[in-house]
Amino acid sequence: MDDMHTARDDVERAAIAKKGSPYLTTKQAAHYLGLSPRTLEKMRTKGIGPKYYRVGRGVRYLVRDLDEWAIANMGW
Repeated sequence: MDDMHTARDDVERAAIAKKGSPYLTTKQAAHYLGLSPRTLEKMRTKGIGPKYYRVGRGVRYLVRDLDEWAIANMGW
């Protein structure tokens, strides 16, 4: 996959995520970061993933927290 295609995918992912609620499900957050939902779940249980919030039985991620975590941990 070339750099231009990857950059376009990243921009599209960010735009889609930011159009709706700033709180994303695990699946949405994983897609936003370019990770699998399972990887994000494992990171959460190990305490090495982005900040998350418990909402009832669910987990939600704030887009701003995902951006901050990605910059600090993924070299963006």
